[in-house]
Amino acid sequence: MQNPSAKAVFLDKDGTLIKDVPYNVDPNLIRWSDGAIEALHQLHIAGYKLFVITNQSGVARGYFEEKALAIVEQHLTQELARFGIPLAGFYYCPHHPQGTIAPYAMNCFCRKPEPGLILRAAADHQIDLSQSWFIGDILNDVAAGRSAGCRTILMDNGNETEWELSPARLPHHLASDLQTAARVILAVDHTDISLPFSDSSSLTVPCR
Repeated sequence: MQNPSAKAVFLDKDGTLIKDVPYNVDPNLIRWSDGAIEALHQLHIAGYKLFVITNQSGVARGYFEEKALAIVEQHLTQELARFGIPLAGFYYCPHHPQGTIAPYAMNCFCRKPEPGLILRAAADHQIDLSQSWFIGDILNDVAAGRSAGCRTILMDNGNETEWELSPARLPHHLASDLQTAARVILAVDHTDISLPFSDSSSLTVPCR
């Protein structure tokens, strides 16, 4: 087996990468979070592979079928490609222990705060987790990232309401939005880049 060499940024989806619309799988309702495109572009040109890591208990709860997530993945991939940003992977957990759909009603190792999805992505893409980051909007995201061996950033945007802190759930950094998170990552990793767009406003087109 090859030694892992690539570095990555793993991103929670709802409330971090895109605006949080509970249990939504309709591409027409998807909107990028503030500064998302600018942040992802900077991280991409700095050499980070970009992954979505998301709990999707709507499958287990019977709100939508698992195949709907393939449409969401395709939509996000295509929209990011419009800005020259490749999405390296889209990993989701469809399970929930209180689910109503029998095949998905279970405890699992892939539902955050467990690190299973991150570990799977790292194995699939030869990611060095010690050189990688996880960005999320709740402490379960932080716990998953820490457990996998990543450095973590909590998007302090009001989505975390319980604040059950422990050493395993303590974020390495806080950020108000994805642009700030990207600046933290680039500063900590001593990466100096500039945004090569003559009109940065072109990056703020909403996800359609």
